Amino acid sequence: MKKKIYLDNAATTPISKPVLADLMDKFKNDYGNASTMYSLGRKSHAILDHSRHIIAKSINAKDHEIIFTSGGTESDNTAIMQTAEARKNLGNHIITTSIEHEAVLRPLQFLQKKGFRVTYLPVDENGNISLDDFKNALDDQTILVTIMTGNNEVGSRMPIHQIGEILKNHQAWFHTDAVQAYGLLNIDVKRDHIDMLSTSAHKLNGPKMIGFLYKRDGINFPSFIKGGDQEDKRRAGTENIPQISGFATAVKNLPPATKDKLQKRYYGFKKQIIAGLKKEHVDFEINGSLSKDNLQHVFNLWIKGVSTYVMQTDLDLAGIEISGGSACTAGSLKPSHVLTAMFGKNSPRLHESIRVSFGRFTTKSDIDALIKNIAKVVRHTKKTKRDEIK
Repeated sequence: MKKKIYLDNAATTPISKPVLADLMDKFKNDYGNASTMYSLGRKSHAILDHSRHIIAKSINAKDHEIIFTSGGTESDNTAIMQTAEARKNLGNHIITTSIEHEAVLRPLQFLQKKGFRVTYLPVDENGNISLDDFKNALDDQTILVTIMTGNNEVGSRMPIHQIGEILKNHQAWFHTDAVQAYGLLNIDVKRDHIDMLSTSAHKLNGPKMIGFLYKRDGINFPSFIKGGDQEDKRRAGTENIPQISGFATAVKNLPPATKDKLQKRYYGFKKQIIAGLKKEHVDFEINGSLSKDNLQHVFNLWIKGVSTYVMQTDLDLAGIEISGGSACTAGSLKPSHVLTAMFGKNSPRLHESIRVSFGRFTTKSDIDALIKNIAKVVRHTKKTKRDEIK
């Protein structure tokens, strides 16, 4: 059977062995409800507290500032929708970027229909915003700034620290979607003056359907999900102890030194792809930049003359799994809003680009196979077009 090569780690990551072992142990032995008073419940509550401490420490937060959620989408929606509701008496203006994840863009579009003003900061061809644009957009009616830490399609980093500094003396709360960045960057919410931060475990070899929302002391709004008093009355619903424990195990397996090492390794994969495609005489360009400050696990390429659909399909037949953009919109024929924002709606890049994303289990031989097969698809496509002309 042909070996599958998985290169879509920005969409999700395979669960690691330590996380899987922890999940199985907790599902079997620690099924108690953490809100109950008997021993099984108390044990579950102790696991909950321990996991919260591990995760809070990873971003330099206090334990009680971590709220467990079902994932990044719920965390983003909670931060955005509840801030708008809680602060509407102070203003109706929100600032974001044009390349945010749909979990941010769609609640903002909903709020626009309710009368809120939203400024979508433009980006350049490297996927970066201008701090001058941000400063010019900020006004006395701005109640929320929601800007991602790093982009999920092209890997560009946003100037989070500078934005946090600017907002220190402004009424606006600062939220960042760190779903793609959390497993790879060393994040410090105090250093960067972040008020709210969203993450998801399945991006760092943890389980799906579990994430957290960091909410700084002093940021107050009611629970987004109505029901019981779990998570100190901030998020209703029985806590999923096995998933939460698995999340904490995934975090423990990614200390700062490991993150730095992975970033360097992934940058090496990018250089390997560039050199390999040039050797194979593939006509391509990078969507974004090779900046060492970027999220290195994401690599977006314009393979000139080959449609995204053809490249994805042919690579899949060869056992190589990559993406045409965000996994949340990959099933749609709609062009990537990220590439549209970067290059315009008429650019051929929108229909001829692929996203390759690396993970902890990616090898150099996987990258060699990718290069070989991209070149094969390009040669076959060119031959087919020549035959059609004849």
